[in-house]
Amino acid sequence: METSIFAHRGASKLAPENTMAAFTLAQKMGADGIETDVQLTKDHVPILIHDETLHRTTDGTGYVKDYTYEQLTKLDAGKWFNEKYTGERLLSLEEFLKWISNTSLSLNIELKNNIIDYKDIEKEVLALIKHYGVAERTIISSFNPKSIKRFKRLSKEIECACLTSRRPKDLQSLIEETKANALHINYNALNRGLIKEAKRLHLPVRTYTINRPSRLMRSYKLEVDGIFTDVPHSAIEYRELYLHKHKP
Repeated sequence: METSIFAHRGASKLAPENTMAAFTLAQKMGADGIETDVQLTKDHVPILIHDETLHRTTDGTGYVKDYTYEQLTKLDAGKWFNEKYTGERLLSLEEFLKWISNTSLSLNIELKNNIIDYKDIEKEVLALIKHYGVAERTIISSFNPKSIKRFKRLSKEIECACLTSRRPKDLQSLIEETKANALHINYNALNRGLIKEAKRLHLPVRTYTINRPSRLMRSYKLEVDGIFTDVPHSAIEYRELYLHKHKP
């Protein structure tokens, strides 16, 4: 099995996260998929941004939920990273899906609703996924187990992953409770026993956020199904090295 490489918020070590610059760079580097984050605007438009607030990755202030989509598109989402990215802006999920639907990339959409539980975010996101015909290559993830359950009630076909920063005490119970069919887990909680139990449950395991060479190589050795990385070019290089060393 070859571990899939997802560009975490795009190639976010080299371009401003969750912008078209980061996504297109990840594609050029050869990433297998893109991971991105979705919040809802004041007028209920799904928009790509990791934080609930604007100040870290834009020139705006306050909460995403308090602005309309039109207001948010006027913010600069690139200059904070590097002057050469001045003018990059926040993208709607629809713009992103329109772009990715014309590629062969897989996608992981993280619903950022563990702090602000946006009403109907699952319905809004699902409608766009269906409209752009990318359901078969989409994974939905969330730290909010209630959101995963809600999404699974709306769609049985789309893979949903339970996001966690800690090793579950009882993996089977967690999956039965949330109805998730994948596990996305912090690298520090990863071990061989968890992978073995996940395989027994036929549960894909993906881990975040892997940038260091030693962690990349250990992830490949553990045969995780996927990794999330800020440096997809480096992850690809080390995957090739690992596969070369472990040819049958």
